[in-house]
Amino acid sequence: MLKLSVVIITFNEEKNIKRCLDSIKEIADDIVVIDSFSTDKTKEICIASGARFIQNKFNGHIEQKNWAISQAEYNHILSLDADEALDDHLIKEITQIKNNWTADGYYLNRLTNYCGRWIYYCGWYPDKKLRLWDSRKGKWGGTNPHDKYELIDGNKNTSNLKGNILHYSYYSIEEHKKQTEKFSTIAANALFNKGKKSNFLILYLSPVIKFVQSFLFQRGILDGYYGFMICKISARSTYLKYYKLKKLYEN
Repeated sequence: MLKLSVVIITFNEEKNIKRCLDSIKEIADDIVVIDSFSTDKTKEICIASGARFIQNKFNGHIEQKNWAISQAEYNHILSLDADEALDDHLIKEITQIKNNWTADGYYLNRLTNYCGRWIYYCGWYPDKKLRLWDSRKGKWGGTNPHDKYELIDGNKNTSNLKGNILHYSYYSIEEHKKQTEKFSTIAANALFNKGKKSNFLILYLSPVIKFVQSFLFQRGILDGYYGFMICKISARSTYLKYYKLKKLYEN
């Protein structure tokens, strides 16, 4: 059986981290938490749970996660966020994969809990993520804050596992709105640094397209009130990203 490192990045995650750590005990041979100087009880909880706890300055989601990989003891890695946990079916799947690893990377389904309700539409499920891989065959990329793991050319053999990563995203709508303000600023700066620009059509048409796509075509309407709020806030997030990008050029 191969050895598996589980890598998690944190910042003030005392509300979530124990659930995450408890869910990986059966499959992890090494647990490393990379923390960007939390001020709550994250450190105490991690150490009590037997994780290696390392602090490192946060320079971006992509940068932090790539640095975190270098701290793992083993090459085969499961990457999780602190607000995620594995369900029983996925734990069994990963146990089997450790005995018969055949792919360069494995995609895992992610099921999100929003304000106490599981969301199956809005484009939020199955939300497949490449989270289990041989770290010698890829690296984190994407555009902050929306990082994604990318396999290097020639290492594109992937497979899908059953079960779910359980994602405990937002405990309130206000928390979602607050995060949207933060993430839209990060996204606008990332686009600015890439030389991307905003204009009238992008600014006002993109949010409408986003809402229609997620609420109607991705059937967010079936998630009821919370589905409507997710689609509405996602549309506003799209607007804020391009509005802030426009302001960066004006300033």
